[in-house]
Amino acid sequence: MAFAPLFAFSLIVHALVGWRLVPDLAQYSVYAGFAFSLWLVLSTALMPMGLVAQRLAPEPWGHRLTWIGMVCMGVFSSLFALMVVREVVLLFATMLQWMNPGLLNLMALREVTVVLIPIVSIAILAVGYWNARRTAAVVSVDVPVNNLPEALVGFRIAQISDIHVGPTIKEAYLQRIVHRVNRLQADVVAITGDLVDGPVQQLASLVEPLRGLHSTYGSFFVTGNHEYYSGAHAWINALRMLGVTVLMNEHVVIDHGLGSNTHASASLVLAGVTDYSAHHFDTSHQSDPHKAIANAPTDAGFKLLLAHQPRSADAAAKAGFDLQLSGHTHGGQFWPWPHFIRLQQPFTAGLQKLRNMWIYTSRGTGYWGPPMRLGAPSEITLLRLIREQDANPA
Repeated sequence: MAFAPLFAFSLIVHALVGWRLVPDLAQYSVYAGFAFSLWLVLSTALMPMGLVAQRLAPEPWGHRLTWIGMVCMGVFSSLFALMVVREVVLLFATMLQWMNPGLLNLMALREVTVVLIPIVSIAILAVGYWNARRTAAVVSVDVPVNNLPEALVGFRIAQISDIHVGPTIKEAYLQRIVHRVNRLQADVVAITGDLVDGPVQQLASLVEPLRGLHSTYGSFFVTGNHEYYSGAHAWINALRMLGVTVLMNEHVVIDHGLGSNTHASASLVLAGVTDYSAHHFDTSHQSDPHKAIANAPTDAGFKLLLAHQPRSADAAAKAGFDLQLSGHTHGGQFWPWPHFIRLQQPFTAGLQKLRNMWIYTSRGTGYWGPPMRLGAPSEITLLRLIREQDANPA
């Protein structure tokens, strides 16, 4: 995206915040008002730079400006949301004062709230930054399945999603994730899209740790929308060279046995679709769960679909899958976005059911944009298949 429209948008929203907060802050303290105004001016330019600096500025400045811009974006996002909350509170307070004069001290309320907003915004950044930059914790999830073959009881799937290797997430961050996944000793590793934010030429070396992923049957990947922003065809080839199986509206069949002392086994169909929006970039990449499961064994004990966006769930359920693994939402990543993600996606986070199919939506293993997570922790998910009758009652 070009810098000019990003800067114009940034100028408008920063001017709105300045108009609503600077006068009250300056009345509380001239110095506080001046400092806040100066920060708004700097943030107006730096916030859009967080999205374009690596294309416009030479290194190491491109990297530094990206980091600073993303931090500004995080602070401003909280600041703007808190400003809106303050406006609503002041509106109701004014109405109460009008109905009952003397009930409230509006001047004191304006002063307290305008001082709290920047303080709370910085506190949110500090906590959110720590949550985002730490290695994602493992979240264990049991998936109860009716008539699950005995051979598949305990089958383990490690899911990672939405890592967004790029401007602020580098090789060391990804390497820590790989180490933690390998300790799980899963049967399958599922990577459900949005692995990267940038072209292969810039980021190929940063995703090298994926070559070290270990599981019984290998690592499987499906494209997310950010792969298409970053050159999906080149990334598909690059991941295959790393030993990762990329599933493009197709499936593999895994024959999973009970162990070395028995010949009993069951088949598991592992399918993957391209991103829900992929056809906007390449019509041949139209996401199609029915195509992904076509000609799969009808007697398979379990049918698993990897699909980046939860919006694929309706078609996946109709195609006969037992479980869909998705990401994309980040669980909202930080307040107030968890309240808005539901407007675009039918599922936000966690294990839920759509007709006869389970869907698990990961909150993501990395982050996008501002290095912040609050109220939506990152995760490496370990899903275990169990029989429905063995599930703990709710």
